[in-house]
Amino acid sequence: MTTLKDLLKQPWGQAHATPLTGLDTALANLLNSKQPSDDPRHLWLAALTSHQWGRGHACLDLATLQTQAAALLGWNDEQTSTLPADLHQAANTLPWTQGDASPLVLTEDTQGARLYLRRAWTAEQNIRQNIAQRLALPCDVPADLQQRLDALFTPTNNGEPDMQRLACEVAAQNRITLITGGPGTGKTTTVVKLLSLLVGTSSRDLQIHLAAPTGKAAARLTESISNALTQMPADVQARIPTQAQTLHRLLQTNSKATQLHQLATDVVVVDEASMIDLEMMARLLQAVPPTARLILLGDKDQLASVEAGAVMSQLCTGSLLQHQTVTLVHSHRFDAKSGIGQWARTVNADVADNTPALKALWNAAPDWLATLPLQQTIEGDAAEPDVTRLQLTSASDPKLAVGLRYGWRNWLALLDAHRPSKTTQTAPCSDAQAAALLKAFTEFCVLCAVREGPLGVVQLNAHVELALGLGQSAWYAGRPVMVTRNDYALELMNGDIGLCLPGPDGVLRVAFPAVDGGVRWVMPSRLDSVETVFAMTVHKSQGSEFTHVLLVIPALESPVLTRELVYTGLTRARQRLTVWAPQLGVLWNGCARRVLRSGGLGD
Repeated sequence: MTTLKDLLKQPWGQAHATPLTGLDTALANLLNSKQPSDDPRHLWLAALTSHQWGRGHACLDLATLQTQAAALLGWNDEQTSTLPADLHQAANTLPWTQGDASPLVLTEDTQGARLYLRRAWTAEQNIRQNIAQRLALPCDVPADLQQRLDALFTPTNNGEPDMQRLACEVAAQNRITLITGGPGTGKTTTVVKLLSLLVGTSSRDLQIHLAAPTGKAAARLTESISNALTQMPADVQARIPTQAQTLHRLLQTNSKATQLHQLATDVVVVDEASMIDLEMMARLLQAVPPTARLILLGDKDQLASVEAGAVMSQLCTGSLLQHQTVTLVHSHRFDAKSGIGQWARTVNADVADNTPALKALWNAAPDWLATLPLQQTIEGDAAEPDVTRLQLTSASDPKLAVGLRYGWRNWLALLDAHRPSKTTQTAPCSDAQAAALLKAFTEFCVLCAVREGPLGVVQLNAHVELALGLGQSAWYAGRPVMVTRNDYALELMNGDIGLCLPGPDGVLRVAFPAVDGGVRWVMPSRLDSVETVFAMTVHKSQGSEFTHVLLVIPALESPVLTRELVYTGLTRARQRLTVWAPQLGVLWNGCARRVLRSGGLGD
């Protein structure tokens, strides 16, 4: 029996170097062993469908495979040349798409044909059906809705529509609403006003749940809701919760879960919805009763989920929820003069070529290291640039160490008392001190596009440890760590960040932020899946914000460097942004590269 491994061999016996993984070829060969096919193109189609799923696509887009195979698959010309001719046409004769339980599913609509793994197709169908069910159900709308909105929103003086008010109006009349917008556009403020509207028109206390995909995003949502509620009347504050949780905790999904329970809830608000993958969105919609309101907040222009799917982006741009989607456009954080806002708008601009505008912004930004003495003397001055640039060629350049020590200067000052030295003993760290250290650590962050390479996360973490005079042992006072795998026993989620510090008894432990604003102490020996996190990938930073971000662009071209990644990285900065680009052409090319994931939710 012919296998895909055989098909990948040239006549002289050397295997083609394609990006197909062992899992991709194993799936194709397994299907062929169960139901043999005499058309070699069928094995290719099965392997490519698996390949696209692994790359974050919900399906294999057969129309694009025919016309732009290299762009679709992310392959070079040599790799693409290994594909058989008329590959897309073989989908109609696939033996593995027949029947209700077939492993592959072939669909066709006005946008063309798509080939799915059944799990992906099932998730997409469940999302469609659940949304359709919610849209079909009548929704109780207060008769005095406009008057209540008038009380919540003051009229705008510029004659432009108040998009926050419109978002509340839409959400009050629908069981599912998408509210999208960039940083500082008031998504959380809008939701708090919406919740006050809903609790004010309800004759009973509403069951309200707040959630986000990661622990960091949940903590940020908790803080944002709490701050926004201070502007509301006391009786409203008492009826709206402030504590957000991760989606995993909300849905009670873990390795032992066999059945998804349905929530007892009236309103569910989920922040950072762009991070929700296809299967998680299907589970969320299944868990939230159709009679409840579901409000999804996010930025459709950010990076899509790490797992397969681009649900938020496709729903925001498709027809399925076009009347239930509101885009907030006015940023209250980055005004017209804000350098960060200008970079965000320029990177995201839907134009044929935004390189000239990006070059102008780059040239207008001062060199970061040259501004450091100025910052030390007039800290917080209005004239201080919010965007600076860096063009060092190597992370080992001693000039970089100066900048890193300055970026974490407040954190290092607090940490100093808890580090051993020749003259002083290590001082124990109280809960309050640990919380202050955790907060100070987020004043600065190094964000990378890639993990490996000279300017990747792994090497930069080593350079930062050296620059800060840390890292003499595996566990040391001040070591920041990120959890890389969900640990339900410790109630730590993938992406949670903690600091290794001498605890109240002087013993080294890792302090993680607690839900009540305090800290939780965990012994290092109990942490099996953590990594040092002075530097992290932009993907890992989603759901977080930092006072000052050093965004590191690799010196070599990388397919992961895209417009969405650059936009997501620079908008993690609240006040200051430094762009480090050793080779400017790599930055321009990255901003011109888009992430376009295949899927059917955008129809």
